[in-house]
Amino acid sequence: MIIQTAIEGKPNFAIEQPDHTRTCGQLARAFGNANFAQPTPRDLVVYIVEHHDEGWAPIDALREQSPTTGLPHHLTQTPLPYLIQTSKGSPEFNEKHHAYCGLLSSMHTYGLFNGRYGLSDFIFIDKISAEHKAAADAMLADELTRQARLKADLGTDPTSQTWIQDGALFNNYKLLQFFDTLALYFHTTHAEGRKEGKFLNVPDGKGTDHTVNITPREDGSYSLSPWVFEGDSLEISVEGRYITAQPQGIDFKAIFDNTPKEKQTYKLVRG
Repeated sequence: MIIQTAIEGKPNFAIEQPDHTRTCGQLARAFGNANFAQPTPRDLVVYIVEHHDEGWAPIDALREQSPTTGLPHHLTQTPLPYLIQTSKGSPEFNEKHHAYCGLLSSMHTYGLFNGRYGLSDFIFIDKISAEHKAAADAMLADELTRQARLKADLGTDPTSQTWIQDGALFNNYKLLQFFDTLALYFHTTHAEGRKEGKFLNVPDGKGTDHTVNITPREDGSYSLSPWVFEGDSLEISVEGRYITAQPQGIDFKAIFDNTPKEKQTYKLVRG
């Protein structure tokens, strides 16, 4: 899950990973204008963006409480055995829909452990303790095998063969990272804590990558420049639960499940 920060004394907004990715899907569906081309194949890219964390569903369903925070495990503080399970579960889910979705999902998994294929300086695999390193290495090796197999399958068809050319494939990988991190900008931080930010390496589909800047406005909306979506504004939303930290030993799962979902909405405008 994603546990959004909160003003002291206020409950935290807890977002299950599949709900987070539905927001990513809203961004993917709206992406594209005269300056930024829609991804190709659009329907499959939208699908993987909208389901790229589906392997988290069974872990989120545990509603397991962190002994440190009294809340559900936050995304980056989830026990590593769970992370390994989700990391292979998401590509498995997406491959069932289409080989191309499985390929991009597997790349997302591999990239998270390996500096997002050079887009990030943080190499997570180097931070993993010796206790879990072998299991993580084995999972990542399996994902490279999956990628090779899926590329071979996609390469047998003239249409899908064009999708796996290095430039085209990596453009869609970079778009997935953009939609993911833009959604995380909202999902990880409460409104009062959001500041100006930058999203690097956003491809325009015409051979150039751009840095997209986001700026909170006084009216509660957020300006984005350059503007990458259709129209002049875009409203996106996510569902989650406002949860207060609980002492250990309480039936935390029951409290979580009995808390109704609410919606947060965010408005993006042309900068």
